[in-house]
Amino acid sequence: MIPSGIPTGRLLLPALALATALTATACDPLADAGRAPARDDRPAVRTTPEPSPTAPRPVTLADLAGLGPLTTAHIPAAARQAVVVTGQGRNSSRSHVVLYRKTASGWQAGATWPAHNAVRGWTADHRLGDLRSPIGVFTLSDAGGRLPDPGTKLPYTHSGGFVTYGTGFEGESLAGSFDYVVAIDYNHVKGTSPLDWGRPQGADKGGGIWLHVDHGGPTQACVSLAETHMKELLRTLDPALHPVVVMGDADSLAR
Repeated sequence: MIPSGIPTGRLLLPALALATALTATACDPLADAGRAPARDDRPAVRTTPEPSPTAPRPVTLADLAGLGPLTTAHIPAAARQAVVVTGQGRNSSRSHVVLYRKTASGWQAGATWPAHNAVRGWTADHRLGDLRSPIGVFTLSDAGGRLPDPGTKLPYTHSGGFVTYGTGFEGESLAGSFDYVVAIDYNHVKGTSPLDWGRPQGADKGGGIWLHVDHGGPTQACVSLAETHMKELLRTLDPALHPVVVMGDADSLAR
């Protein structure tokens, strides 16, 4: 379950074979877990007057479907974009993504997309090599990919280092998985490339956890979307709107 009092960008409770100079990432099913560092609706009843249009509007359950008070409490007040990733179950590798935008009238849902998460599902205490995606609210600050910038407002690192090889957990090709990525600020230094090896919480907590192009099967820890959806996401995210990702299995997020 998600405890209170833990800052956004860190785990709430409690990825990339590079060029030959680097090792595998958290999202690469071929990654060696022993390597370190590694990359691993009903409206709410109102009992008080409606706030004025110019006043900050609190996040409510009616705004962000499926999220409970312990989860929404960790969404920063400044956030105006939220990518909500809801897993089908604690041990499921399938999920769906809804992109929200906060307006004067509250959070508005946009597109809904199918997605994959880690092969073993979700965890509130992610560790290197556990093959589970971390549950929490994390900022989204940096992007990159093997292909040129598709038009994002996020800082974008275009590099041949975004490459992976081989096959995934279901025998699918991993080619092109890192054509477009957005770094999830779980154990990642904000303001650095997704390729950065900095691990503020230590190497044992894993890292290199991204939103990236789907390869048709589960990931090691990342969240993956179809290429067209990744491009749309990159073009939509705006650092001026302080985007976050809210991710976890449905039961955990509902708390």
